[in-house]
Amino acid sequence: MRWSSYSEADGTVRTAVWRDEVLHPVPGATALVDLLGDDGTRLRTAADAALAAPEVDPGTVTLLPPVPRPPSIRDFMAFEEHVVTASAAIGLTVDPLWYQQPVFYFTNPASLRGPHEPVPVSPGSAAFDYELEVAAVIGREGSDLDPDEAVDHVAGYVLFCDWSARDLQGEEMKLNLGPAKGKDSASSCGPWMLTPDELPAAAAMRAAVNGTPYSAGRLDALYWSFGEMIAYASRGTRVVPGDLIGSGTVGTGCILELSRVHGADAYTYLGPGDRVRLEVDGLGAVDAPIVAGAPVRPLREENTR
Repeated sequence: MRWSSYSEADGTVRTAVWRDEVLHPVPGATALVDLLGDDGTRLRTAADAALAAPEVDPGTVTLLPPVPRPPSIRDFMAFEEHVVTASAAIGLTVDPLWYQQPVFYFTNPASLRGPHEPVPVSPGSAAFDYELEVAAVIGREGSDLDPDEAVDHVAGYVLFCDWSARDLQGEEMKLNLGPAKGKDSASSCGPWMLTPDELPAAAAMRAAVNGTPYSAGRLDALYWSFGEMIAYASRGTRVVPGDLIGSGTVGTGCILELSRVHGADAYTYLGPGDRVRLEVDGLGAVDAPIVAGAPVRPLREENTR
């Protein structure tokens, strides 16, 4: 099943299941996260009720992230090709620790955007980038899970894009924290959540900028599985319904990697007027215009930061 959240013209937010290319809203004002929390029974019951209701043309509504405000977003770095290639391009080798445990950071749930929503360049950035990813949506709470248990806590998967200000990221991380403002101005998600039984294990992942192909990879190239990532995320704490667990960038899946391998002239960073299309088999596409961001407002008169 494919599940979406959308807003109507009056701002009402609805949850709907897809059948063919139309939406069937769940009766009442039920959020997708409210249909999670169990073994999937709530989703199946809601789908039965929705499919008996009138259909909605998706062209008449605004698609939102499937979970518009997730409780948390943990974004991992789980594709070996991306880690190795990006490291080698700047003369580094991968830290052996990466092969011993997965690594993630927390990003900003308040900045999550729908699949077609404009994305503003982070204030002050001249090196704005996309990251082609997949994220798991946690379906029920769990703590200190093992990988096999963790997989059973997944309600579905979504296409995820972690927009990144590479220049801000590089500066902030010199201070041994971050990436902070290098990452938290925008993430994109959607257009739907696909239940696990329908996701192709070797789903192809693609990205294009202004119609020119940029990135190409496959989901089965993950070094760390979603079960392992979720188990690690749950260690000593909880994962809860609606949490997003991002895979990190697929190999070739960002301009940072491409430009370091092939040259900055071949793959320039994003700016206002660009359009980025990200696709994953089974998960649909994020197709978003890049727009100008807000100007930087200095924190103190004596500096520009």
